[in-house]
Amino acid sequence: MSARGLFITLEGIDGVGKSTQADLLAEALMQTDKELVRLREPGGTAISEKIRALLLDASNTDMADECELLLYEASRAQLVRQVIEPALARGAIVLCDRFYDSTFAYQAGGRGIDEKVVRRANDLGSCGVVPTRTLIFDLEPAEAFQRATTNGADRMEAEGAAFQRCVREAYIRLSVAEPSRVHVVSAYGTIAEVHARTVADLCDLVPEIQEAKTFGLEVGAQDA
Repeated sequence: MSARGLFITLEGIDGVGKSTQADLLAEALMQTDKELVRLREPGGTAISEKIRALLLDASNTDMADECELLLYEASRAQLVRQVIEPALARGAIVLCDRFYDSTFAYQAGGRGIDEKVVRRANDLGSCGVVPTRTLIFDLEPAEAFQRATTNGADRMEAEGAAFQRCVREAYIRLSVAEPSRVHVVSAYGTIAEVHARTVADLCDLVPEIQEAKTFGLEVGAQDA
């Protein structure tokens, strides 16, 4: 790990089991001798959480695509300046559930905003911070959509399976464009199987994670 720490981000369409895998990965990373800072986007600071509430409120059906994009970037900039940059500066591992690749996938891929515009916005919102490794959990959109909406849907999930297909295609384009940073992890199989793939992908960055025990995780558990 470099002196500036590691920045690991987790991505994927809604319903792939990303948040479950984030919990398990955090548990494994906490068993190493590195400081772990666990975050989610949008959110992570008082200001960012207020913006998150606006973004995910299902009643905000008239939100313009450009407004949505800029709100995500505002939330991100606050998180980077207030939490991520200081944590990396002191050598911590920062684990974030979504970062600017989500904005590219959802706002460029899903909404259809010009990719160059979204990339410029991401440059501003990220304050120049780039993840060390990004894992995209990949699952067929129809199955993921069914999982995501079992107990209701937020504003983004309510966009439907066709929207999620466009988002997934954008994620795949990212993995092709930046293969050294962006890795695709199959989200098919049990929670334990997906977790094992996740750990295997990060062993080069955090070798100690191979020895970590993920308590309460049983092989053969429900699908991730």
